Amino acid sequence: MVKQWGKQDKNDRRGQFFGLRRVAAVNAIAFVLALVSFGPAARGHEVVPSVADMTLVDGALAFDVQANLESFVAGIDLSGVHDTGEAADTSAYDALRAMPPEDLEARFRAFWPQMAAQITIRSDQGDLEPELTGVEIPSIENTELARPSVLRFRAALPAGATTVQVGWAAPLGVLVLRQQGVEEPYSGYLEGGTISPPIELPTGSRAASWQAFADFVPIGFRQMVPLGLDHVLFVLGLLLLARQIRPLLWQVAAFTLAHSATLVLGSLGYLAVPSAIVEPLIAVSIVYVAAENIFAGGSSRWRLPLVFGFGLVHGLGLASVLEEFGMPERNVLPALLGFNAGVELGQLAVILTAFLLVGLWFRDKSWYRPVIAIPASAGGGLIGAWWFFERVLL
Repeated sequence: MVKQWGKQDKNDRRGQFFGLRRVAAVNAIAFVLALVSFGPAARGHEVVPSVADMTLVDGALAFDVQANLESFVAGIDLSGVHDTGEAADTSAYDALRAMPPEDLEARFRAFWPQMAAQITIRSDQGDLEPELTGVEIPSIENTELARPSVLRFRAALPAGATTVQVGWAAPLGVLVLRQQGVEEPYSGYLEGGTISPPIELPTGSRAASWQAFADFVPIGFRQMVPLGLDHVLFVLGLLLLARQIRPLLWQVAAFTLAHSATLVLGSLGYLAVPSAIVEPLIAVSIVYVAAENIFAGGSSRWRLPLVFGFGLVHGLGLASVLEEFGMPERNVLPALLGFNAGVELGQLAVILTAFLLVGLWFRDKSWYRPVIAIPASAGGGLIGAWWFFERVLL
């Protein structure tokens, strides 16, 4: 009788083992398909803020705005999406992206009256009407990337006007507004649908240091969640292999220290590396962490220094993003610290969320790797490999 029960237990365990393998296989396929289908699209169509430089010239306000004009003309509501691929109908947007510059300019000029109605320019003497003065649209290089065009408009000031407020409607998305040509220039990050505080025209209205810090915290957070999918995948890769909190904290600390250092140096102009080198290396970092998670039983002695090295690369990538926003000249350090604080908060949110979702599985070491760690790492590694191919060859 004892032998029969022993044989039955052995068969049960064998059945559980093969059942576990089937579950792992299904999970692996699901992770890979979900991540691969989401990953590439998330890079090429990110919604980025419009950046407007405002200058007082001969009794009028002149605006130079770098923006994604295709999204405006296509009628995409940028307040409700983080990626243009999330819009209900992207066919019009994709068609506009493929247009030569002269055709897109003609379409935008026809659209301008609708956009002008969504722009608010309000002085202390009354509202101002924006007048289109020029459009610059670069040639098509890669339709998978947003085309950074420039539109120019002006608004004549009424006599006696000393302050102005600027904003635009929520569907136009976020606006980074920078005042030029004054001693204390205003610089602000305006969510779509909001309006700036009154800006002094003769002298400027530089925000306090604490305000500059606070303005750039959400920018940094947004560059990690939801826009920084490459940084998120790297951090999640660290979490997937670490079964204990101490080694994970060491790795996250090394990554944080490294990317903070190069973020500061890159943003201040002391360190410059072309994005053609930085972006593929970020993809390589994701592939490396994924491969080690899959093929190594535990962290190698080289993992911590490699994480630090890859952190230096990720920091350069974040610095290039911050450069697109343009930091306020008189509040560079507070803005930089605020951006970095936002990045760290976003990173912490990712780690805590992932740890809460999979932390309970760490207790059962026998099936955590095949069911959770390996499938998720495989999905992340495939996305990293695709990004490397995309960034080097496409």
